[in-house]
Amino acid sequence: MPVTVVRFNLVDPDAAPASLSARYKAAVEMAAYADDRGITTVQTEEHHGVANNWLPSPFAFAGAVFGATRHIAVTVSAIIGPLHDPLRLAEDIAVLDLLSGGRLVTVAGIGYRPEEYALFDVDWKRRGALQDELLETVLKAWTGEEFAYRGRTVRVTPRPFSDPHPLLLVGGSSKAAARRAARLGLPFFPSAHLPELEAYYKERLIEYGTEGWTMMPAAETPLLHIAEDPDRAWAEYGGHFLHEARTYASWQSGDIRSAVKSAATTVDELRAEGVYRILTPDACVEQGLDNFVLHPLSGGMPIDEGWRSLHLFCENVLPRLKDL
Repeated sequence: MPVTVVRFNLVDPDAAPASLSARYKAAVEMAAYADDRGITTVQTEEHHGVANNWLPSPFAFAGAVFGATRHIAVTVSAIIGPLHDPLRLAEDIAVLDLLSGGRLVTVAGIGYRPEEYALFDVDWKRRGALQDELLETVLKAWTGEEFAYRGRTVRVTPRPFSDPHPLLLVGGSSKAAARRAARLGLPFFPSAHLPELEAYYKERLIEYGTEGWTMMPAAETPLLHIAEDPDRAWAEYGGHFLHEARTYASWQSGDIRSAVKSAATTVDELRAEGVYRILTPDACVEQGLDNFVLHPLSGGMPIDEGWRSLHLFCENVLPRLKDL
């Protein structure tokens, strides 16, 4: 059966606090509904200081999802590693791992927006060294043993539920990220379909004498919305997809490679491009994808429309995927 994902970044342009609160609560309720229907994963991410309220605190959101669900995994893809205190991050992930019984997946990248580093007064030029320190520290912290950290001896408790430690992947689209993952014996999560980078990672595993594996996006990883009448849905809601696409594109320089990258400037261009797809249930099944990523609240999508999409997917698509 293909992997099924419900993605949430809680974008809501110019939302009043009450509206944003309703969106957060709806996302948790949607996660519980998805869990009951057998969807594989909730995926979320981290960005800071964005005018459209992009989710800045994915672990807090993950905790709410775990409290409302029993089986579904939460993948945080990705955190901006150098913006986190290593010891506190080790604690937070350990607690979530215990609460969820091992359902948390964390992808650690270094980000690509200098303004996020500036917000937290973190040196952009030191991001590689800070990422190395972060990953090395959390791996030591999760042993529950004492270790040397910044010139002193520390011990982090509690130990996580997962053995030997919670699932932690190194994300990125650079050779430096692949080397970092291989050196530490951690799985690698390329930010796009990059077979040549996967091959480089495997070569470095041999060089370092470590073991690891790759979780790489497929060549096609569209963001999906399900509707009985796609023409009507594009006309009424296409602006929400375009808002998110344009926001994301504005952050990406030419050397950034991403599984979700749009050059569209109009709704018609976005529809033709295929990065975002509004499909009928039948058309969705016919996509034949390895990963079905539903994005029910994209770009401030009205909550009722998000529920319609999720219901159509769970009731009219998901049962048919189980036979594939």
